[in-house]
Amino acid sequence: MKGTKELIEHLTLEPIEINIFRGQSASIGSPRVFGGQVLAQALEAANQTVPEDRTVHSLHGYFILAGDIERPIVYQVDRIRDGKSFTTRRVVAFQHGKAIFNMSASFHIQEDGYDHQSTAPDVPGPDELKDDHDVIQTYASSLPSKVQAWLNIPRPIEFRSVEPPTIQNMMKSSDQQYVWFKAKGEVPDQQRMHQTILAYASDYNLLGAAVKKHGKTFLDMKLTASLDHAMWFHRDFRVDDWLLYSLDSPSASNARGFTRGSIFDQAGNLVASVVQEGLIRPK
Repeated sequence: MKGTKELIEHLTLEPIEINIFRGQSASIGSPRVFGGQVLAQALEAANQTVPEDRTVHSLHGYFILAGDIERPIVYQVDRIRDGKSFTTRRVVAFQHGKAIFNMSASFHIQEDGYDHQSTAPDVPGPDELKDDHDVIQTYASSLPSKVQAWLNIPRPIEFRSVEPPTIQNMMKSSDQQYVWFKAKGEVPDQQRMHQTILAYASDYNLLGAAVKKHGKTFLDMKLTASLDHAMWFHRDFRVDDWLLYSLDSPSASNARGFTRGSIFDQAGNLVASVVQEGLIRPK
């Protein structure tokens, strides 16, 4: 996928029955379906069954089986509850007759109330940084051929790390990581679509925070895989404007890494929070 238009088409689902939708997969270089894709498509399936006056404020998903990138994914939505202020949905993704992912999501109307947040990190802005892809290309020829092929796959999200992804930096342990990101192209003025694309993008970089804590990279791993993923959406935002992902990993044990992220806009507003646990098996 080269840009936002292709990503939106990719996340758009085909309705095949009441509460049942079908989605297609696109490779990001892994032999398995990208977890962010399944998460975003599941959210989009739920969105199709929710009244227009409410948007998702939280979701909690579990990755059960690796997805087959050659086969479509069927999403079945369970309309758990429709209340006066909140709507609850459960979504299960199926392939080959088996559940590969399930998610619960809650949607809320707009309401007035108290307002506070954590302070945004004081880091260089995106205009002061280079595209991660451009930085990596300067030394890509020294990487394994499979990694080079993975790096050359077009992505619809642009990333600019505050600490450039050089070989030296990749091998240096880090307690905190900061990455600016945005969609490569304009997104329609529909908050639900911005949320769906943010769910897609949020699965990038998370497990890397757990691995980098030990001065390692994915090349040092026998296997990495997302196990679960939770998000909370706090404020409206645009995913085609720069957003800052502040990432850390409070714990790793028993071949699992626990990571979390706070997402801020350029004005310093906290727009979303993310947590994830993943499998990180060293070689």
